[in-house]
Amino acid sequence: MKKAFLALSDGKIFEGSSFGFESESAGEVVFNTSITGYQEILTDPSYCKQIVILTYPMIGNYGVNLEDAESAKPQVAGLIVKEYCKIPSNWRSTQTLGDYLKQNKIVGVEGLPTREIVRHIREKGAMPGILQVPSFKFQVSNLEDLKKRAAKLATMEGQELVSVVTCKKPYEMKPTGDGQKYFVIAYDFGIKQNMVRELVKRDCRVKVVPALTSPKEVLAENPDGVLLSNGPGDPAACLPIIENIRSLVGKLPILGICLGHQLLSLALGAKTFKLKFGHRGGNQPVKDFASGKVLITSQNHGFAVDSNNFPPDLEVSQINLNDKTVEAFRHKKFPILSFQYHPEAAPGPHDAKDIFDSFCELMTYAKKNRHKKDSGDRLRPDPDRPGLRV
Repeated sequence: MKKAFLALSDGKIFEGSSFGFESESAGEVVFNTSITGYQEILTDPSYCKQIVILTYPMIGNYGVNLEDAESAKPQVAGLIVKEYCKIPSNWRSTQTLGDYLKQNKIVGVEGLPTREIVRHIREKGAMPGILQVPSFKFQVSNLEDLKKRAAKLATMEGQELVSVVTCKKPYEMKPTGDGQKYFVIAYDFGIKQNMVRELVKRDCRVKVVPALTSPKEVLAENPDGVLLSNGPGDPAACLPIIENIRSLVGKLPILGICLGHQLLSLALGAKTFKLKFGHRGGNQPVKDFASGKVLITSQNHGFAVDSNNFPPDLEVSQINLNDKTVEAFRHKKFPILSFQYHPEAAPGPHDAKDIFDSFCELMTYAKKNRHKKDSGDRLRPDPDRPGLRV
């Protein structure tokens, strides 16, 4: 295997060996603490323009299969692992992880001191970097040039990446047989397919639409609800999308997840900020204020909703127990559910999957009360159910 190098923007350089595509890639260097689910992580569009370090020490031991992808192709800028397992053992495996990366032209590197790099990122914060496998284009001896180029890379703040990953045209997924109860329009900001699958399981016909689909087009189809999906980049850089969401507030039930949660908060008057090193993994503890329960959740985000100067119509309903950041909020008047974490998991625990049931209940309630609208064609709040809490 060829030598490979990771150069961070602060001048740090680490050496390892290539097991994927032999090239060079750049992006924000982040880490994920999940033990399994590397294929779902690789294909999650939220990782666009990011080099992902997996903290679990051996990766590749169950290969890659045809069923576990969350999008049509790997979305990461590069993959770093401590040890790559060359010979997978699993009945579902169709190819090795290394071959999968080569086929999709993704740089993969093993043998780097992943524990040291993660500790460095936790101390200094997530930062841009370059992952390089030297070839006839890139000379091993020119590490000083690699350092200089890494130092000039842009940070994730201010980057609008939704346009890179959103679908080009709408597509639909339907429940089998005559089971359709709801019609949901899902905005694709980088949507994971398991979000769609979870809704389809609950008898929803789901139409996935491009990120800049206008509110007029959405409302013309008379959906029962709207899903605002996960996705990459800085939410504050998505100004046209925020305006579109603002036009939909109160007119039909809305479910915001991850980036969708952040965009919804911005549309409602809140603010977002960049986390030092983000939440990425399947073990994030979230406390629900109403029930007092703690959920173990799957998360993947580098930005968060700011709880300071929170708009008066919004109420924080869940927080992260590690750093007290906002994990969910409710609107006091309109049918809105919004969550920072990933209830669809893939990978991760299933503690929060009943969020999709709550969304369906919200759509049922709104369908029964569609005649109760104000002059602005917004659903009127029910005094017996403040904020349409479900």
